[in-house]
This record gives sequence, structure tokens and C-alpha cells, in this order.
Amino acid sequence: GNEVVAIDTDKARIQSIDPYSSEAIVMDATDKEALRALGLDHMDGVIVSTGTKISTSLLICLYLQEIGVTTILAKALDEDHEKILKRVGASEIIHPERDMALRVARGLSTPNVLDFIPLSKDFDLVQVAPPKEFLNKSLAELNLRAKYNVQIIAIKELTTQNMALAPAADFVVKNSDLLLMLGKSEDIDKIKALK
Repeated sequence: GNEVVAIDTDKARIQSIDPYSSEAIVMDATDKEALRALGLDHMDGVIVSTGTKISTSLLICLYLQEIGVTTILAKALDEDHEKILKRVGASEIIHPERDMALRVARGLSTPNVLDFIPLSKDFDLVQVAPPKEFLNKSLAELNLRAKYNVQIIAIKELTTQNMALAPAADFVVKNSDLLLMLGKSEDIDKIKALK
């Protein structure tokens, strides 16, 4: 597994995370010299996930960048926070609340989509219950790549829990299957609109 070092000023929080980390340290992460002493510049990456005080995460990211950390993943509260985090050294930004809201909204608006993972701004990986018009047809007959510009990565058979990775063209889609497909968001949306 990976080595994980957890840092927080709250002793109770550190005690609760201690069993899941390689090392759990009670420390103020806005103390630049204390951060430097930890040797974080030798780690594969650092995740900055602070509370609601924007200045705290900005200061930590700035200090991490100054001490030589090359991969900094930071949680942003809003778009302006994201812009500033990028300027002070964050290499990747996550918006947990926004991302989860989008995922839930997408699930509610398209009940045949069981799971949804945005891979980039334009591409999605989704797990879809097959629309009626797909049932009892082979992948060759469906010709999804030509018709919808999507690729079936795998098919999971729910009754047996078997997974067919890169299924063959003669695979016949059943009602008990889940289709794991990759494609542009707009193309996936066309399939999600089918009943």
C-alpha cells in the first residue's frame, strides 16, 4: 500500500485517523518550517483538505510549493478559490460538494444510469442498465461505436456477478446486464435518453 501521513491541529481528529495512516501528526500545517522538516518534498503528492477558511488552504499550498512539493491536490470551495489555489501551486483541484451534486443530479435525471464517473471535461465512464431496444441483440447488431460513438468497456451480469471485459461482438445483451461504457458526454446522453 501507500504511505500516508496525516496532519491536523485537532488531536481528536488525528487519533481517529491514526489507524488508517502510516503516521498521524498533531501540527499546524500553516507553519512553513514544520512542513519543511517533514520532508514532504520527497512524497509522491500532498492532499490539502482544510475546513472553510480559504486562507488556510492557500497558505499551505503556497508553502508546499515553496518547499518543493511537485504534486499538490487541493479542495476548493468555489471557482475563485480554485483560481487562487492554482496560482499558489496546486496542481489538481477537486470540488467535492459540486462533484457529488452533479453526480446525484445526473443519477436522478437518468434512472437507467447506475453510476457515473466524469473522466475529463468531455468524457464519461458510465454504468447503464440496457435500454429495451438493446435487449436480445448482439453488440455487433447494436453497433454502438458507429451509431453513438461510445465504447463498451465491460458488461456485468447481475445474476452471476460475472464481468465480461472487452466483450466480444457476438455478446448478446440481456435484461440482467449492466453496460460499462466510455464516450463523450453528449454521446452518452443520447443512450441515456433511450428507454
